[in-house]
Amino acid sequence: MREVQLRDDVRPTDVAAVRDLVQGTGFFNAEEVAIAAELVAERLQRGPASGYEFLFAEQHGRVVGYSCYGLIPCSSVSWDLYWIAVAADLQGSGLGRRLLDATEERVRAAGGLAVYAETSGREQYEPTRGFYRRRGYREAAVLPDFYAKDDAKYIFLKRVDGPAS
Repeated sequence: MREVQLRDDVRPTDVAAVRDLVQGTGFFNAEEVAIAAELVAERLQRGPASGYEFLFAEQHGRVVGYSCYGLIPCSSVSWDLYWIAVAADLQGSGLGRRLLDATEERVRAAGGLAVYAETSGREQYEPTRGFYRRRGYREAAVLPDFYAKDDAKYIFLKRVDGPAS
């Protein structure tokens, strides 16, 4: 993973890169793919006022992972992890862990106390839920039938105000 570089700046080419990356994971439907790209476009248009922060992982000029996160409106210390995705061919390589750790460090440096991450309760997302658990997140809430019948919303929480883990 040494050849993977992280960057915070958002570039116009990131709109298509994120769309392709998210679509290529096979986890997200067309609406979700469009939303992921729209958040990048909004950041480009509005800058920090958009409320969306990004961290991109690049390998040989290709975006191979990213996170999108932001301070939760009406909170001064709680942050949402809106998206984290890694290219299908690099899943399991440790890149997701690296992105999440770097995102948490940025939240901590900004005075954040906690990061919240949401995911689906569908069986397909068990690896995602396991990822959060292994990274020290705990289930803060499970909302049954949230996304659809028999598709709960899992809300995970991790305190980041202590020493880096």
